[in-house]
Amino acid sequence: MAKILKIYPQNPQENLIDEAVKVLQNGGVIIYPSDTIYTIGCDIYNHKAMERLAQIKGIKLDKHQFSIICNDLSHLSEFTKPIETSTFRFLKNHLPGAFTFILEANRNLPTTYKGRKTVGIRVPDHIVPQMLVEKLGHPIVSTSIHDDDEILEYSTDPELIAEKYDKLVDIVIDSGYGDNNASTIVDLTTGEPEIIRQGKGIL
Repeated sequence: MAKILKIYPQNPQENLIDEAVKVLQNGGVIIYPSDTIYTIGCDIYNHKAMERLAQIKGIKLDKHQFSIICNDLSHLSEFTKPIETSTFRFLKNHLPGAFTFILEANRNLPTTYKGRKTVGIRVPDHIVPQMLVEKLGHPIVSTSIHDDDEILEYSTDPELIAEKYDKLVDIVIDSGYGDNNASTIVDLTTGEPEIIRQGKGIL
């Protein structure tokens, strides 16, 4: 059964964040809030956790399109090719925020990203994922929680999310109702920003 941790952005309890981080360190999979929708994530360097994440999504691990969640731009050089000053300035002006930026990947990505030429980077404007990444010491991966409802594309009620994923994940962080509008995906690999999916973030 998934454990529910009520962590609200107005006053996030550090001990509960630590509890979630410990689960991530031990290969757990958690559901957490962001500045857009609720997402499922795990430690980017834990292969077995990544396999679990892919299984939950019903896809093969080598086919995944998981985004990398950072708490600032300091992790970029670990996973991406050198970025031009103008591109970095553009990123800095829009992050943290409701964007997923597609950048050229380098060879330092974990084995689960093997052969990828690009990678999606997110820096959510939400204290909970920022604290999770900061305390873990490196990024976590993220994938959206889609809803079975014909009208709502994404699940917004953390209690219903916890009920649905009770036997699939280890922790659900309840930060109140989430948004139903995902991040805006922007491709920065060609020099000029190209919107791949319009979401909450406005350029």
